[in-house]
Amino acid sequence: MKNSRRIPAPGIKWKVFGYFVLFVGVLVVLLWLFQIVFLESFYKAIKTQNIQSAAASIVDNLDSADFEDLLASTARQNEMCVRIFSADGEELYDADVMPGCMIHHMSPAQIIRFYNAAKTENGTAFELMEDEFQNTGLEAGKGGFAGLVPPPGVRNREQSMVYATLAQTADGETVLILLNTLITPVTSTVETLRAQLVWITVILLILSAAIALLLSFKIARPIIRVNDAAKKLAQGNYEPLKGAGGYREIKELGETLDYASAELEKVEALRRELIANVSHDLRTPLTMITGYAEMMRDIPGENTPENVQIIVDEANRLSTLVSDILDLSRLQSGARKPQPEVFSLTQDIRDTLVRYNKLTGAEGYKIEFECGGEAFVNADRTGISQVLYNLVNNAVAYTGEDRRVMIRQTLKDGWVRVEVSDTGEGIDDENLPYIWDRYYKGKGPHKRAVIGTGLGLSIARTVLDAHRARYGVVSEKGKGSTFWFELPVAEENG
Repeated sequence: MKNSRRIPAPGIKWKVFGYFVLFVGVLVVLLWLFQIVFLESFYKAIKTQNIQSAAASIVDNLDSADFEDLLASTARQNEMCVRIFSADGEELYDADVMPGCMIHHMSPAQIIRFYNAAKTENGTAFELMEDEFQNTGLEAGKGGFAGLVPPPGVRNREQSMVYATLAQTADGETVLILLNTLITPVTSTVETLRAQLVWITVILLILSAAIALLLSFKIARPIIRVNDAAKKLAQGNYEPLKGAGGYREIKELGETLDYASAELEKVEALRRELIANVSHDLRTPLTMITGYAEMMRDIPGENTPENVQIIVDEANRLSTLVSDILDLSRLQSGARKPQPEVFSLTQDIRDTLVRYNKLTGAEGYKIEFECGGEAFVNADRTGISQVLYNLVNNAVAYTGEDRRVMIRQTLKDGWVRVEVSDTGEGIDDENLPYIWDRYYKGKGPHKRAVIGTGLGLSIARTVLDAHRARYGVVSEKGKGSTFWFELPVAEENG
């Protein structure tokens, strides 16, 4: 199998350059088409429109008192010759303002042909004539028309546009109106334009290439800078870009990258702290288990129930820590989805307090519960129970010397609110936004939880976010903290 090397895609500066040059190329092609190829067609179309407009004006003023003056004025303004014949072939009006006018050198046969053509084509006839005049040999007066035959040797060297139309006077007489204008040859004009366009094309291509290069490098420079910063970010360099410059979109991209860099730096710091804390938490019970086990093995008489219980407690603590870490990972990765069901939140609070009966009895903790009525919610029961347990556990860990913890449940406007309050030292205002982070430590002393691993608030936040619940914390230095959350009351209770 042959190795095929993939050609890299061109950069943005070369794409901009190519698009700009392509645009100029299309512009030049259109310029050549309209100025060279279609020039004659446009010119003839304009002349046709002018001769038709002049004929219409003559027909409209056919019965005017000053018709002869109007006819002469129309002929001069439009550079046209005009001849008007009666039905019996008599020339009624004449306006000869153009040297070598074709209609003034037409044979009677040609005039008759235009008359018949006009009758056939609903009153109008149009023709471009280029050949020299020929004597048809038609005798004067035959067919009702008489005309002049040009002298021998006379040749029309320009293309003539002849327009014929039939009209009626006020007294019902039919007249033939012939108009003639010259189509000036555009060959010389085309040659002149072609020579000019060659130079214009060369100048445009050079200028477009220069401008395209300038624009492409100007546009690409800030993008390249942002790209380099992104590459450094992927390598762990979280130094801010400090403004990408350039255009608005690039500035916004630079600001987004700076924000991502700052957030990644925070995440990296939390990751290092998490690893350090988890390592410490794992090492401590393992050290205790190893130490007591070796002591019981090596020292006679140390195989006591108390030492065995210490090993069991530390093993349980280790198991709880690993379980919390796994729970947090599943929740944050989305592997554990909420399984909503309708249950009594009030009863769930009571069940949680049962777990603390030994603690309240043996160590003197006072955990009180104020209930404002039975409340049912539609939520993941396991997750909400874990939230309750972690909040109570956190309050137990940080309550004051009175060892008092208060749980309140209230109902209002279709929501049930649960508050867990302690009487500890409280939390500084600058630390409140980070209190839900894993292993976050404020500036003050960090008290380890009596029960738990230090991951409880982070797990609670993740569960509440999955339920789109309201939650928060209110704290006052020296008086304690209150953690709360709110869930919508289930439509059907019980």
